[in-house]
Amino acid sequence: MTATDATNDMVIDGQPHAALDYYNSNEWADGLPVVPVTESYLAPFLAASARDSEDVLFHIPHLNRSMTVRLAAINAALAGCRPEYFPVVIAAWEAIAKEPHPARGIWQSTTGTAPFLVVNGPIRNEIGLNYQGDIYGSGFRANATIGRAIRLGCYNVFGLRPHGLDQATQGTPAKYSACIGENEEQSPWEPGHVANGFAAEDSVVTAYVIRSVMHIEARHSMRPEQLAEDFADSIRRTGALIHEYTSALLVLVPEHANLFAAEGWSKDDLREAVFERVKRTRTELAAAGKDAISKKSRWRLPSAHPDATADVATESKMPETVPLLSAPSSIQVMVAGANNAGVSSVVEIFTLNPPRLLPFSCASIGDPS
Repeated sequence: MTATDATNDMVIDGQPHAALDYYNSNEWADGLPVVPVTESYLAPFLAASARDSEDVLFHIPHLNRSMTVRLAAINAALAGCRPEYFPVVIAAWEAIAKEPHPARGIWQSTTGTAPFLVVNGPIRNEIGLNYQGDIYGSGFRANATIGRAIRLGCYNVFGLRPHGLDQATQGTPAKYSACIGENEEQSPWEPGHVANGFAAEDSVVTAYVIRSVMHIEARHSMRPEQLAEDFADSIRRTGALIHEYTSALLVLVPEHANLFAAEGWSKDDLREAVFERVKRTRTELAAAGKDAISKKSRWRLPSAHPDATADVATESKMPETVPLLSAPSSIQVMVAGANNAGVSSVVEIFTLNPPRLLPFSCASIGDPS
């Protein structure tokens, strides 16, 4: 008997609790209740996309496992998505497939990384995706279930469960769900998908690999230089200096974005200003045992370590001042949240080394018809 047949029998018999226990006993859930999925329940999801149900969206070679359209639909249904969300889920998997790290096993890492999605374009309003307040919080079905659909796919298709293939030491709440929209309506700058070559009327998903989200309390200043220093100080803390290609996504509330724009700052100006400030002295790094780079992993470690090699700052004119990001393009900027207080955030992300001009992966959302 297939899973959908068994689910159908239990639901028809008025035993939805039995269906939930059945899913949990098979480790098809993330610790929260899931929606029992029958073939009839699944059909509208598959109909929401023109893609063939066996098309492969994402493959992890070392696991020899692939995410197909049908498997993505099953996990979207389990997560509580509505069928009209499914094109966003497909685009999310396509964007993830363009990122180098997930296919190489970063989601299995002890560092505790997770997928993080940013949605742009008209689809945000069409499906009620939250981008204007409490963006990392609860209360919006589209945000919660689209992000959860990706994580359940990690569980059920790739086997990335805790105490198993997922070896995260502590993990992150993003391992349940992490999906937000960009607040294009209150941004003084062009949105991320337009900067990445898409038209404003396109609906696009951007995929990141993240570790954590830090909130930046900055209600005190009206000077852009001071605010840039606040962001830089949060990024350059020694506890965050884990790798050469660790990068940052600045998620600005409209209040902060407009403060920069009112002083004539573009996104590139902000990137440059933060990049120039994300530096530490060799002495400060040595105090934390992070004054050199591993020849193998490229992680920071003490200069006395047998695997240590000098970092790029050693060859510069100021070897005692160490830049902690590779380039200004290691910093991405977007606008999201409510326009009611000076509280923005820094999202720690992984990107290529050296970073691309726009180090994230986008995929356009297809027409559901």
